[in-house]
Amino acid sequence: MQLKIRLIIMNFLQFAIWGAYLTCMGTFLFSHGLGRNIGIFYSIQGIVSIFMPALIGIVADKWIPAQKMLGISHGIAGLAMIAAGLYGLNAGDAVQFGPLFTLYTLGVAFYMPTLALSNSVAYNALEKAGMDTVKNFPPIRVFGTIGFIVTMWIVDILGFQDSAAQFVVSGSIGLALAAYAFSLPHCPTSQSSEKKSVVEVLGLKAFTLFKDPKMAVFFIFSMLLGVSLQITNGFANPFLSSFKHIPEYAETFGVQHANILISLSQISETLCILLIPFFMKRFGIKKVMLIAMFAWVLRFGFFGLGNPGPGVWLFVLSCIVYGVAFDFFNISGSLFVDKETSSDIRSSAQGLFMLMTNGIGATIGTLGAQLVVNKFVFSNFHGLAEGARETMTAAAKEALAMNVWHGWQTSWFLFAAYALVVAVTFIFAFRYKEEK
Repeated sequence: MQLKIRLIIMNFLQFAIWGAYLTCMGTFLFSHGLGRNIGIFYSIQGIVSIFMPALIGIVADKWIPAQKMLGISHGIAGLAMIAAGLYGLNAGDAVQFGPLFTLYTLGVAFYMPTLALSNSVAYNALEKAGMDTVKNFPPIRVFGTIGFIVTMWIVDILGFQDSAAQFVVSGSIGLALAAYAFSLPHCPTSQSSEKKSVVEVLGLKAFTLFKDPKMAVFFIFSMLLGVSLQITNGFANPFLSSFKHIPEYAETFGVQHANILISLSQISETLCILLIPFFMKRFGIKKVMLIAMFAWVLRFGFFGLGNPGPGVWLFVLSCIVYGVAFDFFNISGSLFVDKETSSDIRSSAQGLFMLMTNGIGATIGTLGAQLVVNKFVFSNFHGLAEGARETMTAAAKEALAMNVWHGWQTSWFLFAAYALVVAVTFIFAFRYKEEK
């Protein structure tokens, strides 16, 4: 029980860091004139995930124990995020893309590898204690989602959704976890003295998993599904906030407290995580991932159909299915990698999984989504700026706001169509017979 509590604290802090800014950073950027850069800020998470998790995983496998590497990474990331927040607060409305993006990128570069590292630390500790990871890890991981929700609410209630203070909150929690990580159970590094190839010495053995057709297809579809991961994180909050320009919806709860409404997605996660052991053992990895893929179709589709007024129930449904879409893919996929790889490359293999999902996939997804939103939404958004609105009639303002809404609808439906194509293709491409 003591071990589980220690891992619960680790997971709570791990995702509380992310929850402080991930769902509301888009609103901060838009309110400070950086709306067209939202996709770039979110895509950098994917870009650094292309190489950082794998590199840090190699270090954790070969030289520095994973729990210590976790602490070092969080220390660097926390300091960088605090610096980004302080810069944004001091700059006010004059915040510039360059300095903010540089500091933010440094923080994200060292945060993203910790997602895989924290999994490795937890799996190693549970296995050493003789516990089944499939059974015992999901109830521990659920507290990560709770941590994410807690900081989402804190940032919303404190009025930080459009403030750089959200980065300060995130970085401060990161420093706390950096100190705590050094007290976590020891993770051994590889001590083998046998002669190894260059690939093995460099810790690149995980990439040889692509020689296995089953693993290759799994990682390719991890990338394709990873395209969807950050779209709603980057654009859901600005989408809901845009309704404030439509009088009918301006004072609704979803517009005034977008982060709290969106947090229903994470609340759904906490429930769906607990279902994973049953679904994994009952249906197997292919069906679980397929369920996740069709859940993404519904996630985007409900956003396109809903509104903060009478149609708010569709937003709520979108948040409910998000738990299935996110958890069934990420957690079951991580467990699949853990079960299908040997212990000497496990951290590297988890890093490779992160590379394909939050790396290549998320990068393509957020940059692609930005192009779609720029074309259908932000091309009209500039007309809603305060300076332009002063010369517009009330009817013209509302008409422009409605055009923006219709642009959002088109965007969400396009995202849903993409997810549907991936899901249907996956049915025929991923041939995997579950072992009993």
